[in-house]
Amino acid sequence: MSTDSRQEPKALEKIDRRKFMGTAAGAAGLMIISPRLVRGTAANSAVRVGLLGCGGRGGADATDLAETGSARVVALADLFEDQLQNAKKHFDGLAQSKGHAGVDRSQMFLGPKAYEQIAGSKEVDAIVITTPPYFHPQHLEAVVAAGKHVYCEKPVAVDVRGAKRVIETGKRAEGRLSLDVGFQIRNAPPFVELANRVHAGALGTIACGEAYYYGTTLDRPEWPNASPVERRIRNWVWDRVLSGDIIVEQNIHAIDVCNWMLQAHPVKAKGMGGRKVRTDPGDVYDHFNVVFCYPGDVHVTLNSTQFDKGWWDVNERFFGSKGVSESHYSGPCAIYGDDPWAWNGGNAPAQAQPAKFSAAGSFSDNLAQADSEKKKAFVESITSGNFHNQAAKGVESALTAMLGRTAAYSAREVTWDELLQSDEEWDAKIDLDKLA
Repeated sequence: MSTDSRQEPKALEKIDRRKFMGTAAGAAGLMIISPRLVRGTAANSAVRVGLLGCGGRGGADATDLAETGSARVVALADLFEDQLQNAKKHFDGLAQSKGHAGVDRSQMFLGPKAYEQIAGSKEVDAIVITTPPYFHPQHLEAVVAAGKHVYCEKPVAVDVRGAKRVIETGKRAEGRLSLDVGFQIRNAPPFVELANRVHAGALGTIACGEAYYYGTTLDRPEWPNASPVERRIRNWVWDRVLSGDIIVEQNIHAIDVCNWMLQAHPVKAKGMGGRKVRTDPGDVYDHFNVVFCYPGDVHVTLNSTQFDKGWWDVNERFFGSKGVSESHYSGPCAIYGDDPWAWNGGNAPAQAQPAKFSAAGSFSDNLAQADSEKKKAFVESITSGNFHNQAAKGVESALTAMLGRTAAYSAREVTWDELLQSDEEWDAKIDLDKLA
């Protein structure tokens, strides 16, 4: 890891919430695909989707888009041949089941420059980015520069400099392209209804909150014939720099819900964490304990674990003058107090045996509709011309996770302004051209 003391433009030296969440006019000369051209003719009316990063989550995201009935996967890109071929087999089968042609060989892009090649394809309208998070700022920049709509999985960046880069990319997309970030929970009906009620004052004055993200470690193949660099990239979820650590790569979902419910980001954080019992060969932590301080002196604790023999549950809970809310992935999504409410009678106890963690993001219960609603909204934003721009929200939650990570790594209080001024930049020390 390394830091870089180079200065950002003055407008980015200090970002308050109003400036941070604001957007600006995009750069001139960007190639734009009109909604009419995206829809095309009646015989070819679907949004043409390219998948950049053909792993499990990427396959799930692109499949969900195809299942909307208004999108087709027409291009694939990956660093590794086996992942590319596996994805082609899957999406060819999906296309056949729907009476469409499969992915043409000319739209399969392999190697370190695959992201540029798929971005430049004239056969693609929108691109799903599910590469290791370390590469997201670079890949987002290339896709937007090529005039493509983009769905980028979280986190949008693993360091502060990358986050600032995404803000600038978002400005260039504003009003011209849809740029969605993979916080599908914001489209899950139970969570949407809960947020609306909280924002309408169902909890009264919020005093404090807690969130936890308890999970088991992610099983990955050993790749015995791969070089150390290849093995590191393939198993990037174990790698601190490539993933951002578990608080940025996974716990960010719970953190994003906290920001959403409180309609703010923290002003400071204290934390601790470590790696004590994990047995995989990576360097990410197996636990974090962070206290975020939000505006109004609202303190929210985040507890996170990722152990070999762990427990799977995710929840956010807020305590107010009129009541308490909770929002499990699987279990209650409810408000208790003066204005009680529960999603479909969801005030039953959480499951005694929680469902196994899904690295591909396949969940039931409160998140059953999250992915489908998210992908439907993305496609509709393109075909209607009512473009989304979620770059700033994606960066805000990424920076919040980085704030907690920095506080835990340093075992001291870190402020939001201090984090932004740090110009933190991580270096994976990987030469992809040599890997090719």
